[in-house]
Amino acid sequence: MATTKGAAGKKSGMNVDTKLVRELAELLGETGLTEIEVEDGDRKVRVSRGGGVAMAAPAPMAAPAPVAAPAPAQTAPAAEAAPAADNAADALKSPMVGTVYLAPEPSAPNFVSVGDSVKEGDTLVIVEAMKVMNPIAADKSGTVKAILVENAQPVEFDQPLVVIG
Repeated sequence: MATTKGAAGKKSGMNVDTKLVRELAELLGETGLTEIEVEDGDRKVRVSRGGGVAMAAPAPMAAPAPVAAPAPAQTAPAAEAAPAADNAADALKSPMVGTVYLAPEPSAPNFVSVGDSVKEGDTLVIVEAMKVMNPIAADKSGTVKAILVENAQPVEFDQPLVVIG
């Protein structure tokens, strides 16, 4: 509670409803909003999450991403890994920082596999950012040549995800 005492010893100031602030902060996380404001009579509460702070938090994940990237090469056939490296420049890239998921839910099959034909607009993966699931669609029609990420792997902005040829 933020209260101050005036010259006469009376309490003045504002009583902060920390429970309401916490509920609003949770609502921000659940909805992906960056700011919410509630007004009740003469009381006004605004909770916001700065864009710079939200993007700065995942930055330490930059080191694990390259470490996790070689794992597909270990589990995939060597012939598949080599073309993937050559075509990474042409790959569909992540539009945001987040966690990539290859399937709509843990028990479901992956959206696509190497060798699948896809059409422009087909969902290839999902990138979760701030508890919002963002479908990443194919930018062109073709055949999936390589999947350069693993399920539940952290990804950075502009990181190659899928190669379509």
